[in-house]
Amino acid sequence: MIGAEQDIADMLEELSEEYDLETTPYTIAGHTFSFVSVRDSYALLDRISPEDFVKDEQMPYWAEIWPAAVTLSEFIVERLDVAGKKIVEIGAGVGAASVAAAAMGADVLATDYSREALRFIRLNALKNNVDLNEERLDWRCIHRDDRFDMLFAADVLYERVNLLPIVNAVEKMVKPEGCAYIADPRRRLADQFLDLAFENGFSVTSYAKNFSRGKQIIPVTVYRLSRSPGEHV
Repeated sequence: MIGAEQDIADMLEELSEEYDLETTPYTIAGHTFSFVSVRDSYALLDRISPEDFVKDEQMPYWAEIWPAAVTLSEFIVERLDVAGKKIVEIGAGVGAASVAAAAMGADVLATDYSREALRFIRLNALKNNVDLNEERLDWRCIHRDDRFDMLFAADVLYERVNLLPIVNAVEKMVKPEGCAYIADPRRRLADQFLDLAFENGFSVTSYAKNFSRGKQIIPVTVYRLSRSPGEHV
């Protein structure tokens, strides 16, 4: 434990030299979590060069803990049996949902396109005393051949260009008998995503939830995608 505490302290010191950090506690079904994120993700915009933006149009969305990520984490802890399951999260950001799944006994691979995000995922795994793996992954071009029991994603349906690649990622990375859970704050693009999912042969079940923190209440829907109706939570 002493070694882990020193690793956490070293990582916090290193990251605090580069970012304005914020640590947020969450209690989910009696389980306490603590996540480090960037206090103001918009402050990172200056780090993106015009060349990189033209190439990838990548915004620093990874740096915040979004309501959909918290809602998905709650859904995982409260309603899913992930113990012993092989899980992948795409667009993991700082890793909230991945950490929650790992805490429930899942074998987790947390992925994000941003290399910066992977450092926060590693830190948050250490802070919450869970084991998981992190890896850079571009959901537009997946080269992995292994498949997972479940795929998780939170607040990834924010641009039309992402919709089909995410459907394809579920197709490529989830076992035929597996499923994906995608949490979204009821963006208009979600309907287009569901249309693509249906067109590609997926069954979809929706779970309406609310993110609540203080006086803030944000509706979030968790979508379950599978090849057959299967067993729902």
